[in-house]
Amino acid sequence: MFGGLCFMSGGNMSFGVLGSEIMVRVGADAYAAALELPHAREMDFTGRSMRGMVYVDADGISEDDDLEAWLQRGLMYARSLPPKRR
Repeated sequence: MFGGLCFMSGGNMSFGVLGSEIMVRVGADAYAAALELPHAREMDFTGRSMRGMVYVDADGISEDDDLEAWLQRGLMYARSLPPKRR
């Protein structure tokens, strides 16, 4: 879909890797708060903002604790959704 590596939980995207950045699916309700965090910006892969998804640059994930926090945000959101049926 976007030319990167994507991680799923229950068939729902949680986060992905695109070059040196990650994209995290935080959901619409947590979107504004996520954008206020350091090193996060709107995901605009298609040329327009994808509400509920953010990019986090390499500086924002250079420390293990920071990376873990972002990955947990994505996992928590994906796990809050109903699992996809095969």
